[in-house]
Amino acid sequence: VQLQASGGGLVQAGGSLRISCAASGRTFSRYGMAWFRQVRGKEREFVAAVRSSGSNAYYSDSVRGRFTISRDGAKNTIDLQMNSLKPEDTAVYYCAAGNPILSFLRQSSGYNYWGQGTLVTVSS
Repeated sequence: VQLQASGGGLVQAGGSLRISCAASGRTFSRYGMAWFRQVRGKEREFVAAVRSSGSNAYYSDSVRGRFTISRDGAKNTIDLQMNSLKPEDTAVYYCAAGNPILSFLRQSSGYNYWGQGTLVTVSS
């Protein structure tokens, strides 16, 4: 599976942004998908994940209620709708594919495939 993230940019605090990840390969539907983010000098941080079925979504406490992850099996894409953005949301956002067990769902080691990242900058 190859992943290509897009849609990052500069937005003011309180604003919204939607980032996307396009997956190549016919096996997209077999994988759970996730978004992580990373600030330079810090560990990669879990943001959100959705199971291969699309029926279950998981969020970090810092984004729950503001971000929504979704997947489109027909288009082989996942999106992350980000609302009420805060300066602390500024990071490079990475999409990932894998099938981690629940205890590894929020860990980067649970995912086998990664996109190149897209930068989201939230100004105060």
